[in-house]
Order: sequence, then C-alpha cells, then structure tokens
Amino acid sequence: MGERKLTSPPLDRAFFDRPAHEVAPDLLGRVLVHGPVALRLTEVEAYGLPGQDPAAHTYRGLTPRNAVMFGPPGHVYVYFTYGMHFCANLVCLPEGIGSGVLLRAGEVVAGIETARARRSTGRAERLPAARDLARGPARLAVALGFTREHNGLDACAPGGNGPSGPAGVPGADRSRTGPLAVLEGEPPRADLIRSGPRTGVAAGKETPWRFWIDGDPTVSPYRAHVPRRRTS
Repeated sequence: MGERKLTSPPLDRAFFDRPAHEVAPDLLGRVLVHGPVALRLTEVEAYGLPGQDPAAHTYRGLTPRNAVMFGPPGHVYVYFTYGMHFCANLVCLPEGIGSGVLLRAGEVVAGIETARARRSTGRAERLPAARDLARGPARLAVALGFTREHNGLDACAPGGNGPSGPAGVPGADRSRTGPLAVLEGEPPRADLIRSGPRTGVAAGKETPWRFWIDGDPTVSPYRAHVPRRRTS
C-alpha cells in the first residue's frame, strides 16, 4: 500500500450515519488508524436494530454495556467477550438507535512491529505472520491496542481524543484527525466484494451481513455457530 492511501482524508460522520449493512461493505479497503498502527479493513460484519436483529448486542435495548452503540455514529464500541478478548465495532445510524459494524479482519499497513509485539507470545519462534496479525476480530483489537478504555472514542473528531493525531503514519494531518480515524484508503472493485452469513452467531445466522474482499489472505475463515454442550 502506498503512502497516498495512508494520507487520504478521514471519513466524516455522515459516512456512518447510514444502516450498518450499507456502511459495512463500504468500509472494505478503508484504513483504520489507532495511534502508531494502521490497518486496511478486509472483513466486516453488520449488526442491525434493537428488536429486529437477534444477533446484535442492542437487540434487547439500551444497557450500560452497549450504551456507546446508542450514541452518535462514528464512535468505536469496544467490548469484552468470552472472558478473554476485546472486539471493536463502529457505530452507525443517528444517536438513540443502536447499530454498528464489527471489524473482523485487516492488513496491517503501518506500525507492523508494534502490532507484532502486541500479538507476540514472548517466544520468537511464535511471532505471528503478517497475514495473521489482525486476522479475526480479537486479533484485530489486539493489533490496534484496543482495550476497555477506548470504548467510545470518536473516529470522526478533528484533532480530538487526545493531544496528537495518528503517530507513526507518514504525513498524517494532525489537525484533521485524532488518534483514532478511518481514512478513505482505496475501496476494492465491486466485483471483489463478497457477502455471506455472519460468523459464529446462533440467532440470525442466515443474515448475509458478513462482507469481505475476495481472495485477500487476511480474511478470517468462516465458522458456523456450534452450540456448547454441558459436560457432566
């Protein structure tokens, strides 16, 4: 990826003020920047409205955990899952509605050593390959350094969220972006965008709101939901 994609303008709030299933495929090829790490999004999943999409965190309405999802569009919703991992969504639609796009996978295009250090187990022989650094929603969150404290950060705030812009990105305009931003990047051709059922969800599993770039090696493998069985 050339420097031009890393220095492209950030997406504005109007981009996210749309239904999640429309925003999701349009996020492919965009560049998400958080501090020193930037990645090109290659796989995402849309989640719909309260009371309508049983797979969405907002299905049963507003709670302290999902409150960011009911906030203004363009913010990041970071949540902890399975008692092990953080995952991140970008909020869609106007404040008060509750919808978003899960960030499933991407190609790290800046700050690769930082991302690798975050993903490392501490054993040199197990350093993750470049394609695996952000291949899957939990890995993506680790590579970008997302934790609970980043829940609610605004990806559309000019110069906001902190004292500086995206450090480590060549030519980044710190007057236009905070430490979290989604840059225009370079979306793929329409014929390279694929869609299918969402990964690992029990309810609403047939909804084809998982979107990915066909043939990209960083896209995670599809896994259908497998019910957990109690052991005696």
